[in-house]
Parts: sequence; structure tokens; C-alpha cells
Amino acid sequence: MGSPGEAARRRMNELVMLWRGVTMRCPVCGSGKLFQRWTHMVGRCPRCDWSFEHEEGYWVGAMAFNIVLTELIFAVLLVAIVIATWPDIPVWRLILGGVILNIVLPFFLYPISKTIWAAVDLAFLNRLPPGRLRR
Repeated sequence: MGSPGEAARRRMNELVMLWRGVTMRCPVCGSGKLFQRWTHMVGRCPRCDWSFEHEEGYWVGAMAFNIVLTELIFAVLLVAIVIATWPDIPVWRLILGGVILNIVLPFFLYPISKTIWAAVDLAFLNRLPPGRLRR
């Protein structure tokens, strides 16, 4: 098992990695130079040399996260607009806005979904060797 201190330290490391993913930084060292262009992530971290390219299909998790996050944002906005405009709900505006949002938002969430997926992979699927995380 491990001591309670070990478990707390592990949880803290997981939170650090997730926060780095949310802020589009390397989950291992915190470097922020991970994208050459909006849609092109570097293969390795320029600071710690951690490889972001693993097996074929690795980024399917990032794609799924992108879709889930897009739909979650859409659902929250939909419910908020319906509540705010009740009983005169602008149905056609909601449909048009929803279609546009669901087409455009995944593009803007693309880089963050990749860094969050890399962080989730490291934090919860234990790909990071002990002692490798930089503070």
C-alpha cells in the first residue's frame, strides 16, 4: 500500500499534472512551448524531452475528451438560455447557435484537450516513472 503521506503526495502530483494540462503545459515539467501551430503539437517536450507520441490511436482519448467538453458546454448554455428566456424560448436561434457552437468549439478546444489527455494519461495510467515530475 503506502503511507498516508505517500497517498497525499501522489494526489498532489496528480493535481499538478492535471493543472498543467489545463494550462496547456507539459504535465511532466510545466514547459509551455508545446504547440508549433494551433493544431500541431510537438512530438517531445522541448524542456524535459517527454514523448507525447505513444502508440497508434493514443490521441483518441483527447478527441473523446474534446467532444465531451464541447457537449457539456453546449448543454450548460442551452439550459441557461432556456431558463433565462422561459416561456418565450427562441428555438431557431438556439438551433442555429447550437449547430455553430458544436462546429466551432472543438477547434478551439483542440490543443487543451490534447494537453489534458496527456496529463490524465500520466496521472492516472501511471506512465511517469517515480521521481520524474518536476515541481
